[in-house]
Amino acid sequence: MRRDVRILLLGDDGVGKSTLITSLIKESFVANVQHVIPEVTIPPEVTPDNVTTHIVDTSTRPEYRDTLETEIRKAHVICIVYAIDEPATFNRLSGHWLPYIRSLGVNVPVVLVGNKIDLRGDDVSNKRLEDEVVPIMNDFKEVETCVECSAKQPLNVSEVFYFAQKAVLHPTAPLYDSREHVLKPACVDALQRIFNLCDLDKDGVLDDAELNEFQRKCFNAPLQLQELEAVKEVVKEHEPEGVNEIGLTEVVFLFLHTLFIQRGRLETTWTVLRQFGYGDDLTLRESFLCPRVEIPIDCSVELSPKGYQFFTELFQVFDKDKDSALKKSELEALFKTSPGNPWAHTAFPQTTITTELGAVTLQGFLAQWSMTTMLDYQLTLRYLAYLGFEGDTTTAIKVTRPRKIDRRKGKVQRNVFLCYVFGAPKSGKTSLLRGFLDKPFSDQYEPTARPFAVVNSVEIKGAEKYLVMEEFGTQHEAEVLQNKKRLDKCDLLCFVFDSSDVNSFSYVVNLRKKYHLEHMPSVFVATKSDSDLVLQRNEVQPDVYCRHLGLAAPISISVKSRQMADLFNILTAVAMCPSIATPAGFLDANSSTVRMKRYLTAVGVAGALIAVCLLGVRLYRHHGPSS
Repeated sequence: MRRDVRILLLGDDGVGKSTLITSLIKESFVANVQHVIPEVTIPPEVTPDNVTTHIVDTSTRPEYRDTLETEIRKAHVICIVYAIDEPATFNRLSGHWLPYIRSLGVNVPVVLVGNKIDLRGDDVSNKRLEDEVVPIMNDFKEVETCVECSAKQPLNVSEVFYFAQKAVLHPTAPLYDSREHVLKPACVDALQRIFNLCDLDKDGVLDDAELNEFQRKCFNAPLQLQELEAVKEVVKEHEPEGVNEIGLTEVVFLFLHTLFIQRGRLETTWTVLRQFGYGDDLTLRESFLCPRVEIPIDCSVELSPKGYQFFTELFQVFDKDKDSALKKSELEALFKTSPGNPWAHTAFPQTTITTELGAVTLQGFLAQWSMTTMLDYQLTLRYLAYLGFEGDTTTAIKVTRPRKIDRRKGKVQRNVFLCYVFGAPKSGKTSLLRGFLDKPFSDQYEPTARPFAVVNSVEIKGAEKYLVMEEFGTQHEAEVLQNKKRLDKCDLLCFVFDSSDVNSFSYVVNLRKKYHLEHMPSVFVATKSDSDLVLQRNEVQPDVYCRHLGLAAPISISVKSRQMADLFNILTAVAMCPSIATPAGFLDANSSTVRMKRYLTAVGVAGALIAVCLLGVRLYRHHGPSS
């Protein structure tokens, strides 16, 4: 909501524009005033909505013409004043002033002000006002309302400026079609979304507890019992089927807001909309969807405990059949208050843990959000807002320590790790990623046409960590490997080669050499161990190549036979302690004592199996490679 309002008074000379301003300021009638009153500024503390108000007077004299047009363009709301005792000034509302404003390309709210009602005598009411004004409002949608007043008595003077301010801060036009007397579609969509967010148990009805929570969130005060009953009585009077023994339906929720608007209580509906993040155009504000977060270079973003709690509770609410998995219809219901499934453009749900029928488990749901937060934290922030996270969405995420510091210290304290997977076509990269999720193995080869990322949880010493594995396909490998920022986001590289293909290993060797990847923590994986092992057409064989780098020999696996050699625990352990898989020439410390200490740390993290896999590495580094 804007913090200042500029009100412009327009109209024929002699209708009382200057006198109205003076009567407001002096709180009494001043008979003789100057022709044009200087701009008046009213401080926020004396206005109902706590906004600074600027009131600007105008004149129709020729010498003021340029100033008049300038002020019209600067105005937030325009009050066109006419004199009750001069019908010609009323006729000029639609005959001159409203078309003139439009001709300048100005589209701001307009309030029609009938001054000098004291000249009617004792009866200052005008029962014909609606009949006189409605045709104008039908032709000129920018007209918000009409107020009759008297600067002399004074009567309704403060109301003129209140309605002008209200037309800016709580406009009718975005919410309500005055001609059809219905809510506009964008308003209906916004209110339906709010209803769905407030329906905490998703039963299609707002019960008393949910109504009270809604009232607290929007107006910072619970509904009193008598107020709640009064609301229900009003609803029963107009929509008898809208209230049941549980509470209020969505139809009634929309009806109540229609009633608020029709009775001039637009501030009620606008307060609700703004509390739920909507701007004046009835779209969610960018500052609400994606608040500013400082992410230092080389840091990553993870969900905080609050974030995991929110997504866990969300999962449980929408798991209607209580089978501990979200099927397609339940996911659609979950994302109803958002633009849609954020992973629709990916291979989801093949990217995370699902049941045999493809329903996403809680483990898979949390893992998917962990991956999303690491790869695109702004998307997570947006969906936290869409899905109704209570309070500051930035508290649902946390920023990690820079990777370079982690690598220098030799130990990582993060919970989500990113592993890039590279290898020759048909080396088994996609099968490896699918094997990480226990997906069925397929002999059919499909080349990777676009990046494919999967995520799963890995338990290390009783603590749950998340490992994200991403492959890119030969078409996209270069753009990743040439991009320093992309590489800096990665915790380790997994080089995959087919142990039954003589040319497979040379592909990854050439890749490392071409893109100078010697500084990156690396693990080599030999796939298809169930097939016949062949000598690789390379200067040295894989085990010797790794030995020269001071790395462990390639880990042999077979996804087809489900012989995975605890690979994913090893990859996670390397990500947590990257020095154990960094080529020897790029370690900061040179002494064998420090190297052995790092090795022992890795053993403590990943367990005895990793100790067996990496023992040779440390011994090679301690004694030097053999010839």
